[in-house]
Amino acid sequence: MPTTDATFEDMRDILKSAPGPDNDAHATAMARNAELTKPDGSLGRLEELVGWFAAWQGKDPLQLERPRVAIFVANHGVAAPGAASGGVSAFPQDVTTQMVANFQSGGAAINQLCTVADAELRVYEMGLDQPTADFTTDAAMSEGDCARAMAYGMMAVEDGVDVLCLGEMGIGNTTSAAALSCALFGGKPSDWVGPGTGVDAAGVARKAAAVTAAMELHGAACGDPLEALRRVGGLELAAIAGAVLAARMARAPVILDGFACCAAAAVLHRLDPSALDHCIVGHRSVEPGHALLLDAIGKTPVLDLGLRLGEASGAATALLVLRAAIACHMGMATFAEAGVSQS
Repeated sequence: MPTTDATFEDMRDILKSAPGPDNDAHATAMARNAELTKPDGSLGRLEELVGWFAAWQGKDPLQLERPRVAIFVANHGVAAPGAASGGVSAFPQDVTTQMVANFQSGGAAINQLCTVADAELRVYEMGLDQPTADFTTDAAMSEGDCARAMAYGMMAVEDGVDVLCLGEMGIGNTTSAAALSCALFGGKPSDWVGPGTGVDAAGVARKAAAVTAAMELHGAACGDPLEALRRVGGLELAAIAGAVLAARMARAPVILDGFACCAAAAVLHRLDPSALDHCIVGHRSVEPGHALLLDAIGKTPVLDLGLRLGEASGAATALLVLRAAIACHMGMATFAEAGVSQS
């Protein structure tokens, strides 16, 4: 990670200057949509996706030539050996490093999905030998570490990337996502936790206890969303929030993945309810907290396939749907071109 100084105030200032949608580009796309050889509205959500994409890309014609899938990877103190929680994951933290090697060798699900979707895959490791602190006994990160992680995530948005699919990998991060969601939106800790990588009922109970302990320790300070992120979040979650923010500034539409990814993005939503307007959610995870979180941030997922893998798998699958929407929009003939009567 870079050592460049960054602060929460920097992040707030960037968000305050974030651009809005390009209404002219949206109008142009919808005008073409009305002329295509189909009944009005007959492509349903595909038409909505085109309008969203046009408004945030701001180009005519629409361009989907360089999609990027960015996976941020980090470890969590709450899942470390000897953590006060007593074990919140079905897998040891070594799996995080092992999965990075699997991504790099092309053996993970996301590698196959990127091939099918013709998307570039980038994996960003974040100090795997230096996990965050156990948030049941201390703040997960200092402000400096959290803000630097956000700045690091911003680096995933480069010139020429025309859609960004975001995901994560990190043993223990569904517990962190549950704690962050609870800190941001309230409710009972047990409402937000789930099996994650496959823990049993006792494991879910330990996760709920960890979130409860975190709320008792940090809850009073979590009225500030960035403070909630640093206290109970993770390095990869902070990086995702930074990537979402940078994408907004670059007018790059974003596809969010599952529970942990959306929890990270929800920090920005709590700072400004319009902060995620340039984002769609690729899928609804079977992790119980995800449905609650989607309601809280006002997002309807593109897909609901029973996924709970993470690693941007749902976002990359939704990218295929977005490709289909744009292919229809750009490739279909208009009524005039096809000589088809419109009425």
